[in-house]
Amino acid sequence: MKLEKDMVNKSYEEQLRELGLFCLEKRRLRRNLIALCNHLKGGCSEMGVGLFSQVIRDRMRGNGLKLCQRRFRFSILKNVFTERVIKHWNRLPRAVAESLSLEAFKKCVEMALQEIV
Repeated sequence: MKLEKDMVNKSYEEQLRELGLFCLEKRRLRRNLIALCNHLKGGCSEMGVGLFSQVIRDRMRGNGLKLCQRRFRFSILKNVFTERVIKHWNRLPRAVAESLSLEAFKKCVEMALQEIV
């Protein structure tokens, strides 16, 4: 009960920090990045083939699995899943984006999210 009384007087961010949790936005982004990684590693059905296109360049900073981001005339299309996660995926460090397994990616992305967003 003492924990609950201490939490009442703290802000949302302070409560999350004490509990070791991310805010809702980071949790949503984490879930989306995991779904994207699963898709790129071939864990999804054939329905999603062609959703993402990879940048083909020899010299890149950051991770070598950068994805192309399209330009839209309407701002509402920027919130579509495929466009919402690309910006964050491209910012991931090479070690995170090129993780060998989905489990390794999940562990690495949490540490990366603390620095990215």
